[in-house]
Amino acid sequence: MSAPVILVADDDSGVRTVVTHALDRAGFEVRATGTAATLWSWIADGEGDLVITDVLMPDENGLDLIPRIRKLRPELRVIVMSAQSTLLTAVKATERGAFEYLPKPFDIAALVGVARRALDAQKKGGPGAVAAAEAGEKLPLIGRSPAMQDIYRTIARLMGTDLTVMITGESGTGKELVARALHTLGKRRHGPFVAINMAAIPRELVESELFGHEKGAFTGAIQRSSGRFEQAEGGTLFLDEIGDMPPEAQTRLLRVLQEGEYTRVGGRTPIRANVRIVAATHHDLRRLIRQGQFREDLFYRINVVPIRLPPLRERTEDIPELIRHFLASAAAEGLPSKSIDPVAMDRLKAYRWPGNVRELENLVRRLAALHADEIVGVEAIEAELADTTVATGEATEDKGGSLGHSVERHLAAYFSAHGGGLPPAGLYERVLQEIERPLIALTLKATRGNQVRAADLLGLNRNTLRKKIRDLHVAVTRGGAK
Repeated sequence: MSAPVILVADDDSGVRTVVTHALDRAGFEVRATGTAATLWSWIADGEGDLVITDVLMPDENGLDLIPRIRKLRPELRVIVMSAQSTLLTAVKATERGAFEYLPKPFDIAALVGVARRALDAQKKGGPGAVAAAEAGEKLPLIGRSPAMQDIYRTIARLMGTDLTVMITGESGTGKELVARALHTLGKRRHGPFVAINMAAIPRELVESELFGHEKGAFTGAIQRSSGRFEQAEGGTLFLDEIGDMPPEAQTRLLRVLQEGEYTRVGGRTPIRANVRIVAATHHDLRRLIRQGQFREDLFYRINVVPIRLPPLRERTEDIPELIRHFLASAAAEGLPSKSIDPVAMDRLKAYRWPGNVRELENLVRRLAALHADEIVGVEAIEAELADTTVATGEATEDKGGSLGHSVERHLAAYFSAHGGGLPPAGLYERVLQEIERPLIALTLKATRGNQVRAADLLGLNRNTLRKKIRDLHVAVTRGGAK
């Protein structure tokens, strides 16, 4: 039996030589060329069992060959290799039907392994992807590091699926950008993308926010209100910071994921859930499970496809490209054009970036707006990083200020979580209940469950306190250690 024939196309003679040698040693017969025209003539003549092609060829884009190959010889698999290691390249390769996408430089052993898989795999009925490459051009996912390449390939492979995705990563790493990419490139891209930040929603409002409520469901519910599940109908629901979801809401969410339907708060009619769930958190959910703060069964429901976003300090090779992107964006918005000199760039690459990509973007915009010189030197960078360190230290020492300031910050985050929309009606009463519950619970704890003393301390009538304890479901524990 003759060895499989692999057709290799790359205009770089060095790459052709290395790839040809590796495949030859692995027992394959190889035919190599530096032009797309020669590759196509071989394919049209029925030659070859597998194609390995670069994207940038002197006479034609390798990606443009794939649809023609699939039409002429649908059984012939194509592996794409490219130095243009971007999300758009991975998406286009997958959308057009490539078996695999390998960003350069790649491990030769990995290439041989992919070639064996491609030859061994059974014929499939199409790429299972949507034509969303144009949408990918608008996605600000920047970076060509190996870690980002893994993320690009994962996103590309998920384009034709509805699988639930769990994104983990530190604050500022771009979790919502990945969630939006999954939506924009997925089969639900024509539906809405609805995001909700669980950390910004007061505990008592979570279920109403997620599932909506009926008129009269609670004090202040003067009309029916739709929840985020209903608003995301036919699209994607992004549950950001899901690790901060309270236990009661976790139970309700698990039931929806299991049964595929939900009811509004105060309602009785089941509503079919037609959304794709993408969740994200900066917490270690497994640690929260061990601490009893997160349901293990819910974790396995949402952790179908895990995606870990690396902190910026683990992909410092992406920093120059990120900076160029942010400087170009700032200039497009009317800020002065700037560039970073090489020494300053090296200093930025050496910094630890506790705020990750978000911190880097803020610094770049600040430089564009406030720095006088067109070329930013290392002195300006050192000054900015020193100010950042001082500000971070001060913020750590001042953990909140007055209660009023804390409530204001919390409510500001709550309103921001709605984007351009408004929260459900009845907000005043619900927020008051949110504040009342911990106030009464802590007062009862301080008085060791003595309701007479607690009422006196709060300045409330004892019957009023009893009613609030009942309405707010406050647990009362009598006695205990002082």
